[in-house]
Amino acid sequence: MFKSLKNDLPASIVVFFVALPLCLGIALASGAPLFSGLIAGIIGGIVVGFLSGSQIGVSGPAAGLAAIVLTAIGALGGFENFLLAVVLGGAIQLLFGVLKAGIIGYYFPSSVIKGMLTGIGIIIILKQIPHFFGYDSDPEGDFAFAQIDGQNTFSEILQAFNNISPGATLIAIIGLGILLLWSNVLSKKGKFFQLVQGPLVAVVASIVFYVLTKGNEFWAISPEHLVSVPVPEDAASFLAQFSFPNFGEIGNPQIWITAFTIALVASLETLLCVEATDKLDPEKRVTPTNRELLAQGAGNMISGFIGGLPITQVIVRSSANIQSGGKSKMSAIIHGFFLLISVILIPRLLNMIPLSVLAAILFIVGYKLAKPALFKTMYKLGWKQFIPFIVTVLGIVFTDLLIGIGLGLAVGIVVILIKSFQNSHFLHIEDKSNGKHRIKMTLAEEVTFFNKGAILKELDRLPRDTYLELDVRKTRYLDNDIIEILDDFSFKAKERNIDIQLISERGVVENPESFIKFFTLRPKTQ
Repeated sequence: MFKSLKNDLPASIVVFFVALPLCLGIALASGAPLFSGLIAGIIGGIVVGFLSGSQIGVSGPAAGLAAIVLTAIGALGGFENFLLAVVLGGAIQLLFGVLKAGIIGYYFPSSVIKGMLTGIGIIIILKQIPHFFGYDSDPEGDFAFAQIDGQNTFSEILQAFNNISPGATLIAIIGLGILLLWSNVLSKKGKFFQLVQGPLVAVVASIVFYVLTKGNEFWAISPEHLVSVPVPEDAASFLAQFSFPNFGEIGNPQIWITAFTIALVASLETLLCVEATDKLDPEKRVTPTNRELLAQGAGNMISGFIGGLPITQVIVRSSANIQSGGKSKMSAIIHGFFLLISVILIPRLLNMIPLSVLAAILFIVGYKLAKPALFKTMYKLGWKQFIPFIVTVLGIVFTDLLIGIGLGLAVGIVVILIKSFQNSHFLHIEDKSNGKHRIKMTLAEEVTFFNKGAILKELDRLPRDTYLELDVRKTRYLDNDIIEILDDFSFKAKERNIDIQLISERGVVENPESFIKFFTLRPKTQ
């Protein structure tokens, strides 16, 4: 792991700056104490980073769980009761890992995964526009279309243009300029510019700007536009920020329902993120998914024990890690230590960072996830790839992450059914011989009940006085529904003067009396 430290250390700094406002914002959007988001970020980085088999994935509190957390805290009667659900949810995730449920992630089509990455990229950009201009009424980490401040993604942008903060906007523009100059020009000039990352320079510049303009009526950045880390007065007040589960409620069935919901949603988000980050990984490494569920389960149990939010692997932080050159899990682990150390030692310095400059950093992350060229590439692959892709993108932008993925998956399944319908058989029509049309029908390798409509339609269209060659030599699976269709057709064929020649690996049969007997008594497929 330490071999790639020269890459992982700079990347961890970028991930730290991306994670910090998201940890706080997701906690705020969840109706939980701000410190609980930081705990989840620290545990996600250090504990899950150490246990995980993913080399470039980064875990922490997830925006996709914010609505569940917000509802659960109220429904369960307090934050301590909710923490018990987080601990139990982690234990259920451990069980998922033992039962090898990680394989579920492999059943999502590539077009949906690419749509997820693109949709998240677009939503990051859209959600950061208000913060870029110094309008922060909606907290960082609220990625749903319908926001907790009563606005939606697009109405919030319109509100932002009517409430521009000059100082926050200026430093955001300066920060974006630094980021572009660093990545496009200076990073190619020497090792120093590769080791010291542009985001760090942009953040330092923003703190200097805040200090220099503090007394200026026009350019000063007000506190609501800054990072807001809890600042304890002493060690006792710092420790007082930790909360602990109320184990007295372990018999409450609502606790268990919430725990299972957290485990299911967190596991699904993690597996989708694993699939997505593996696709983004330049080295194309494959993450062991069952080990990832075990790591996430352990992380959630520890996070819940000490007052943290639920954890998942998160695509925003993971993609920032990849884009910044992270090579191993050390990047995720170091970012967790950065969160821990900074919260303890320099919370006041963190609270001088404008949210607008962090929005500029996230702009770059979002753009790299949603490059316009990808839309053109997916379109060229054909409608069977493009439609699930675009439905997933639109679903994420106009609803939320899980609903968008669900819509994309549903469309992907419909596309598979259409492809299965089209590929059930192949026809070859020859000229008349001996007064009969000669038609050859070759069945596909697998023919299931999905293909009933296509085959039934084809058989009904056969003209009278036809000689049908039915070739099943390549067919390895023939559903009983299809066998019954063929058996019924053999009865009708006599009335229409249609002769059937069945060609199989066992030989040729002219006008078989019963297809059911042929395939059942001497089955060709198992």
